[in-house]
Amino acid sequence: MEFTAAQIANLLGGEVSGNPDASVSSLSKIEEGKVGSLSFLSNPAYTQYIYTTEASIVIVDKNFVAESEVKSTLVKVEDARMAFAKLLEMYNQMRLAKTGIEQPSFISASAKVGNDCYVGAFTYIGENVKIGNNVKLYPNAYVGDNTSIADNTIVYAGVKIYHDCVIGSNCTIHSGVIIGGDGFGFAPSSSENGYAKVTHIGNVILEDHVEVGSNTTIDRATLGSTIVRKGAKLDNLIQSAHNVQIGENTVIAA
Repeated sequence: MEFTAAQIANLLGGEVSGNPDASVSSLSKIEEGKVGSLSFLSNPAYTQYIYTTEASIVIVDKNFVAESEVKSTLVKVEDARMAFAKLLEMYNQMRLAKTGIEQPSFISASAKVGNDCYVGAFTYIGENVKIGNNVKLYPNAYVGDNTSIADNTIVYAGVKIYHDCVIGSNCTIHSGVIIGGDGFGFAPSSSENGYAKVTHIGNVILEDHVEVGSNTTIDRATLGSTIVRKGAKLDNLIQSAHNVQIGENTVIAA
C-alpha cells in the first residue's frame, strides 16, 4: 500500500517540508533508508543520517532544523517517535486483517463466534465458548470449553487456553502461551507415590489490553481466579503460578 507525504501528514497532524506528493510503500531505519521507504528521526545520536538517508520521507520533530541539505521530504510532528509508533501499529493492523474460517478446524455447535473473526487451520474451539467480534485465532490454537474471548483480541499460532478461562478485549497472546494449566499443587501423602495431587478447579482471567509474550504460562487457580489485571504486559518465558494476581499496567520482563 502506498501513501504520500501529504496523506501521512494529515493522518499524524503534521506538516510537510518538501514534496507533498513524495510516496512510500515500506518502512525503514533511517540509516538503512531506501527510495520509497518511510523512516523517522527522534534520537539526536542518529541526526547524521538525516543528511545521507535515501528514505523518501522522514518523520521528524517540529523543532528540527537542518544544518545542511536534506534530500528526503520531511513530515514535522510534535513527537516523531510516537508518530512513527502509530504508523507501525496501523501497518501491523493492515497486515493482520484476516477474516474467515479456514479448514480443517473444529468449532463446537454450542460455541458462538462473533463478526469479522479469523479462525486459522487446525484450531479447536470447545463447547460453550464465546468469541467476540474481530478476534484472530491463528492456526493450531486451542480454546477449551466455557472459555470466553472478548473483542479485538489476537491469539497467535499454537496458543492453548484451557477450559473456563476469561480473556478480555484488545489482548495479544503470543505463540506457545498456555493459559489455565494446573498450578503446582501437591500434598504429602502416605500413598506409594508420596504425594496427592491437589485438584485445581479455578480459572484464569486476563482483563482488557493485556499482552502475554511467547511461551509464558499462567496457571489456573486452585479455587477462585488467577488474574492479570488491565493493561499488564508480560514478557516471554514467564511463569505465573496459581492464584497470583498481577496488578493493573504492570510490566514484567523474564
